[in-house]
Amino acid sequence: MLALLIRRRPGLRLIGHPDEFEAVATTITGQQVSLAAARTFAGRLVAAHGDPVGELRAFSDAETLARLGADRIQQCAGLTGTRARTLHEAAMRWTDGPLLAGLDADQARRLLLGIPGVGPWTADYLLVRALQHPDTFAPGGLVARRAHDLDQRQAANRSTAWAPFRSYALLHLWTDAAYL
Repeated sequence: MLALLIRRRPGLRLIGHPDEFEAVATTITGQQVSLAAARTFAGRLVAAHGDPVGELRAFSDAETLARLGADRIQQCAGLTGTRARTLHEAAMRWTDGPLLAGLDADQARRLLLGIPGVGPWTADYLLVRALQHPDTFAPGGLVARRAHDLDQRQAANRSTAWAPFRSYALLHLWTDAAYL
């Protein structure tokens, strides 16, 4: 199956994110909701507290979201209280700048998992998207499990054959699911 997906999109590559905190924040706002809902939540934050850039607005920086507090983030974005507290905690930790840059994958994953409300899937997703780590697989993700009709443990076991490029396999699975 993976060979077929690679033949369909041979140039598919990991793309990073230009801003580490924005990657973390938008991933947190998108936890356990649809992509449309995630865009809505992030859009509300940007509309209310984003930084003006010409006629557009950039995503809010960590300092801004840290100052707002969890209650204000919840009110403005429409997030659950738990998700707003997670986003606020991340903002407080990122106020001094990037935290993941320069860390290896294990260190970055531990740091992310140390944020209350960030679980394994979110940490793995950020390793792929924010750090462009080539060998991360998110076996708890619905797309990865559905692609092979496997449970989480089976998906993790299957992915070992794709090392050291499991992130690329994951990206092919995600892309294929998006175009079904």
